[in-house]
Amino acid sequence: MTLGLPDGITACLFDLDGVLTSTAVLHRRAWKRTFDALLAQRGEPEFTESDYVRFVDGRPRYDGVREFLASRKVVLPEGDHDDPPEADTVHGVGNRKNELLEEIITEEGVSPYPGSVDYVRAARDAGLAIAVVTSSANAEKVLRASDLAQYVQARVDGVTIVRDGLKGKPAPDSFLAGARALGVPPERAAVFEDALAGVQAGRAGAFGFVVGVDRADQADALASHGADVVVADLAELL
Repeated sequence: MTLGLPDGITACLFDLDGVLTSTAVLHRRAWKRTFDALLAQRGEPEFTESDYVRFVDGRPRYDGVREFLASRKVVLPEGDHDDPPEADTVHGVGNRKNELLEEIITEEGVSPYPGSVDYVRAARDAGLAIAVVTSSANAEKVLRASDLAQYVQARVDGVTIVRDGLKGKPAPDSFLAGARALGVPPERAAVFEDALAGVQAGRAGAFGFVVGVDRADQADALASHGADVVVADLAELL
């Protein structure tokens, strides 16, 4: 095995937030502030960590809005992709969250996980192809800010998903697009994910190996949703 991966794996498809960078924490904060304000107007209980894991984590932004609002039986008009952040539409709420996230990133910066940097560098040095596959529309900015762009040969992100009409995670479409961008069949690629929807996508796409990264004390759930192995940090695979 090379880097904890089975023989025959020639490419790595990394989720970004929560796998390579600590921005998943920033996403959670932005989602909570966004949804709590909306729920308070309706006298609803606050957005919880369980809500984030079940309905939002790993999904494209507007899918996350739809899934969570449906769980609370809150109905909003769909609106349009260009809705302003103050609009009470699915797209407006999603854009409000993204505006908050960008403010937090600008104020606090982006930190990659040291173990992930070591792993990505080792993967590059071993000759493995590397792609980032994320639902975030801010991937380019985050990769630059974390100095990880130098290792990445292909990127499939929230912008790509909308542009190409891909289904978001837990559908495998974005990971399959990442493999195609690297010219690698799914069975020769490993998926690295911290979200339940993400490991489901890796399993649904029949990828050669699925690594669950447990950043939220959900190791058993990652395994049951499709991870072949679960680690607390990618450095464990070195």
